[in-house]
Amino acid sequence: VQLQASGGGLVQAGGSLRLSCLASGLTLSSYHMGWFRQAPGKEREFVAAIRRSGGSTYYADSLKGRFTISRDNAKNTVYLQMNSLKPEDTAVYYCAASASAIISTMRRISSYDRWGQGTLVTVSS
Repeated sequence: VQLQASGGGLVQAGGSLRLSCLASGLTLSSYHMGWFRQAPGKEREFVAAIRRSGGSTYYADSLKGRFTISRDNAKNTVYLQMNSLKPEDTAVYYCAASASAIISTMRRISSYDRWGQGTLVTVSS
């Protein structure tokens, strides 16, 4: 089972990036998916999540309106569209999968049992 995150890079403030998370060895449609990030010297934090059906999405309050999570179960891929990026968005972004998270726990790191390796996003000012 592997979650391969990609799409990170260096971008100027105000720019956009789209991250992808390709799942292999599992059927993505069976999992709720989340994106988390970890900035240098900080704890990992919730960014966004999407239910397995794609019918419901969840965002960190501070990111709502700038980030959009989506999924294409046919391609076994989850996306994170990030717009109006700020230097404080600089972090390693991780995708994660959960087979059993309930709605109230979608934002919790502990709800996710499979993690990708992360992709670095650097936003310059």
